[in-house]
Amino acid sequence: MSEIKVLVVDDSAYSRQTIRKMLETEPNIRVIGVASNGIDAMFKTLKLKPDLITLDIEMPEMDGFTFLRWLMKERPTPVIMVSSYSDNRTVFKALELGAVDFIAKPTTKKASIELHGIKKDLLSKVRGIKSLRMDRLSKNLELLMKEGTLRVSSITQEGHNIEVIAVGASTGGPAAIQIILTRLPSDFSAGVVISQHMPRGFTASFAERLDKISGVRVKEAEEGDEVKKGTVLICPGGSHMSFRRRGQKIFTTIKESTQMDKYIPSVDTMMSSVSEHFGSRAMGVILTGMGSDGKVGMLEIKNRGGYTIAESEETAVVFGMPSEVINTGAAERILPISEIPAEIIRMTRR
Repeated sequence: MSEIKVLVVDDSAYSRQTIRKMLETEPNIRVIGVASNGIDAMFKTLKLKPDLITLDIEMPEMDGFTFLRWLMKERPTPVIMVSSYSDNRTVFKALELGAVDFIAKPTTKKASIELHGIKKDLLSKVRGIKSLRMDRLSKNLELLMKEGTLRVSSITQEGHNIEVIAVGASTGGPAAIQIILTRLPSDFSAGVVISQHMPRGFTASFAERLDKISGVRVKEAEEGDEVKKGTVLICPGGSHMSFRRRGQKIFTTIKESTQMDKYIPSVDTMMSSVSEHFGSRAMGVILTGMGSDGKVGMLEIKNRGGYTIAESEETAVVFGMPSEVINTGAAERILPISEIPAEIIRMTRR
């Protein structure tokens, strides 16, 4: 693998050095510089031309938001935020400004010790940066700014009576999910369940924000929530979501993740359970992300007669997850993100 050059931006000297040491345990990752604020980061970005930047948001002189706006205009570069739990609302603002992913920085009294706990997640996301497309991210951010008007074909497809849409995503997913949900009508006739790879403590704010800007109701899933039309349930970060039947209704089951789990929340767990309980009345949608999570679940949905859509390479910020689904033959349709909402509406129309 070719070398990945990283610039570390954080106002804490301890954090800068700890993140640097973590990154440099990988032979193909080289930290080419560190910066303590946005102004310093601007200068070093132009001088050093990094492949990736890790960025804190709260910094003196120039904060992370101001730096991000400048960066995406002057020299678009992948940015991974290393942000504290207290900043969870600002995370989504930064993602909308062009950050590609984030890692939760510990905030307890033992934070300096616990900071080492992010190493595995940090290295995984930095390694995946080579497959990330900034041009596609920029186009998706432009799409977020446009009105959610859709042209939906009047042709309906025989044999589908979709009651639930199961959506899985990872890196680049928050923007893609927002594009879909803000284009669904308020009288949407199916339920939606979502597993987006995200740390504990962030999904509530993600759901709250999407609820404010969408016609459908959006909430972080809780144990026992009913899957019903017009409601979007987002799996809590750090947990997995599956389903159980009680009479004629389907309800959520939330399970804590373990250190052995590769993907959290697990898209495969959610989709496999959706397939089991809804059969041919389920739709699976796999969006941008690294890895192969969702491949098994999408295949199960398709094999039980459900409908499956994978985001195309044309718009996926990271084509890993959709590519795995497509290569295994689990995708019935392959569409750019701009066309997925209309296809969902077309297939769920009664």
